[in-house]
Amino acid sequence: MNKIKGSYLMANKNLGKRMSNQEANDHEKLNNSIFNSAFLLILLSVILSFQVKAENIDDNIQQLSDHWAHVNFELNDDAQEEAFIALIAQAEAVTANYPLQAGAWAWSGIIKSSFAGASGGLGALSYAKAAKKDFEQAIELNPAALAGSAFTSLGVLYHKVPGWPISFGDDDDAEVLLLKGLENNPEGKISNFFYGEFLLDERKYHQAKKHLLLAKQVPLRTNSLMADKHRQVEIELLLEKVEHKIAKENKR
Repeated sequence: MNKIKGSYLMANKNLGKRMSNQEANDHEKLNNSIFNSAFLLILLSVILSFQVKAENIDDNIQQLSDHWAHVNFELNDDAQEEAFIALIAQAEAVTANYPLQAGAWAWSGIIKSSFAGASGGLGALSYAKAAKKDFEQAIELNPAALAGSAFTSLGVLYHKVPGWPISFGDDDDAEVLLLKGLENNPEGKISNFFYGEFLLDERKYHQAKKHLLLAKQVPLRTNSLMADKHRQVEIELLLEKVEHKIAKENKR
């Protein structure tokens, strides 16, 4: 009886070993299956994320454009400053997600340069320099992006900021860049407006009037209605100023 019992126990022990080995194999297979499934899910999510980004870059840029128009034209003082800081963070997130998209860099530069202009003073120079880098990056990636707006915006920056030794401002460089912007978009509202403004500052009133009139005649863009409406008002004001200057010259 003891022998039978011992044999029974031994058989159970051997069976237990076989079952343990089988369970171990099954467990290993299960782990491998889970790992492979997880890997495939991760791979799929990465692929889909790139597809989503590729599809949404235009939406991101449009959102930056819309937010900028609101902050730049409709807010003032502390509210505007806080909104610009938040918008700069948003723009930097877009360039981080789309580092090869020239349009994203151009809009990041537009937002930073606008904040520099709105805040003024020496403290604004750091934002002007950051904007300069963004515009240069946009031009390096794709000079024709956003109809060459990076050239125009960089030209405005060179015209507006102080020159050496305070900063990088230079009207000769500004005109070269503004003309490149016009070359890319000869009938654009913004390219003609800013070159007209530059010519007004340079006291070239008749040339300024020509470009401001061109800017005025360009229809408002459906994807930039708010900004264009405000620019239209600015164009009218500059035209009045130009006409006044021309009238004074004619009286001499």
